[in-house]
Amino acid sequence: MSSSKTIEHVVLLKLKHNTDPSDSTAMITKLNSLSSLNQVLHLTAGPLLRVRSTSLNFTHILHSRYASKSDLIAYTVHPRHQNVAEGIANLVDDVMAVDWISNDLAGPVSLPAGSAMIVSLLKLKEDLGEEAKSEILERIRGIKEESEGLIQFSFGENFAPEMAKGFSMAFLEVFSSQKEMEAMDLKHEDKFKDYLDSFVELSYVVAS
Repeated sequence: MSSSKTIEHVVLLKLKHNTDPSDSTAMITKLNSLSSLNQVLHLTAGPLLRVRSTSLNFTHILHSRYASKSDLIAYTVHPRHQNVAEGIANLVDDVMAVDWISNDLAGPVSLPAGSAMIVSLLKLKEDLGEEAKSEILERIRGIKEESEGLIQFSFGENFAPEMAKGFSMAFLEVFSSQKEMEAMDLKHEDKFKDYLDSFVELSYVVAS
């Protein structure tokens, strides 16, 4: 299945350092249970494999997809989502979220277990003009053409800045496995360094 327009929703969580492993496991189970909500096309949550950042140190990720912004809003205000969010709040030290529209997403909307992803977040320097932003988006688009082994690529501008900590662009690379992902020598930050205030790269393997 493929979709011409898909809403990407990425939530990053930093668990408190003294969180009991059983509480962490229970949190992941609760987050993944939200995949049964009608608005959700795809949802996966679990521990991050790796975080490359000089300023942020998250431990877990939730990645989900929706057919429209209204479906994302309906998910966010759904009582089950609210209950889960309230139930895990005491375990979390920090949280951040980015949302973007992926146009012409190729491949399955629901990612198979065992597939691996890299999420890259860009915080741009202040006062960049529209021409510079267009150049950045073109460079992001070029990554898809340059990277071998990708089974899916998604990118866009964040449309919900409230919880994004100033990060305004994101792209998502999906590989068939962790092995395929780790075989790539990715140095994406170098492509954007003249425009960046901060760059975050996170990797995750979709749980079975």
